Amino acid sequence: MLRRLVVTATVSAAALACAMPAAGAVTSPLPLPVPLLDAPDRLMVVVSETGTRTDGRYRLKCAPAGGTHPSAKSACERLDELARRNHDPFAPVPEGQMCTQQFGGPATARITGTWQGRRVDATFNRSDGCEISRWQMLEPVLPNTRS
Repeated sequence: MLRRLVVTATVSAAALACAMPAAGAVTSPLPLPVPLLDAPDRLMVVVSETGTRTDGRYRLKCAPAGGTHPSAKSACERLDELARRNHDPFAPVPEGQMCTQQFGGPATARITGTWQGRRVDATFNRSDGCEISRWQMLEPVLPNTRS
């Protein structure tokens, strides 16, 4: 037990010595490291079974808008709008949510990548009212499948 106390005291003293500023040094609080906040949004959008020409695989880059997404600028603007409203467009439908039993078609989509500094891996479909609303909320990142 004495050995453990000595080791702990030695480590603590060493840690304190490293943390203490040199004599006469001006100190200021260091900002927390947040490397991903300045990273641009980069998403891969894969859409299938929409029954339209929008099926495919698209890269979407924001700030500045670009990539192979057919509506990159408006898609990035929509994502920015959702971010300003503190809305997570990639969150799944909450467990136990009551949804209308309607079918919006066989369309599916998967979005992966980085948005607002965090990893995204979300799937979308149009299997009921909640999923249809979720899809439509994310248009034009996801294509409009209504005729």
